Amino acid sequence: MHIPDGFLDTKMIAATVATSVPLIGVAVSKTRSVFDDRQIPKMSVMAAFIFAAQMVNFPIAGGTSGHLLGAALAAILLGPWSAVLIMTTVLIIQCLVFLDGGLTALGGNILLMGIVAPWVGWWVYKLVAGNSTDRTRTLGATFLASWVSTVAASVAGTLLIVFSGYIALNIALPAMLGWHMLIGIGEGLITSVVVAYLAQVKSELVFQNQKA
Repeated sequence: MHIPDGFLDTKMIAATVATSVPLIGVAVSKTRSVFDDRQIPKMSVMAAFIFAAQMVNFPIAGGTSGHLLGAALAAILLGPWSAVLIMTTVLIIQCLVFLDGGLTALGGNILLMGIVAPWVGWWVYKLVAGNSTDRTRTLGATFLASWVSTVAASVAGTLLIVFSGYIALNIALPAMLGWHMLIGIGEGLITSVVVAYLAQVKSELVFQNQKA
């Protein structure tokens, strides 16, 4: 889903930077207000996990593959503003160190994967799960939030490229939607497994503390 150099024109590069930078600033402010001794390590571990997980590709069809985006996972576990900072950090490192995504498209990649994806994932999760503690409902909400966030980010990326005049909407959108609807299934499954595992670990720790 990373947009390479040459796919966004000057106006879209400027627009994505002008949109992403202020929102990152808000994320810094919002996250700082809830920082405690546990928040920073959690964010660091989550960023490292997402960075590593994105290196692992799973086959989809026709010789193509997908990998974990992780935006919904970060938003569900740590909140949407923290997720924005986590995803932004991962995307910057990927761009500058591993050349994954173009430097001129960094603002666009942050917008679609670092802002749109976590916020869409968060909204869908809260809409479906609410404040429920039912395991089936929360895991179903997790899967749906992850799937929708992946599809939403792909649509956002498609629109950026289309508005840049690189390709027509009727060609780009069906192709991007088709593949990312499949990739979103893998995203949902992986995210649900991680959330279920962490919930199980948390419940076991609570049980052990109660016994002690």
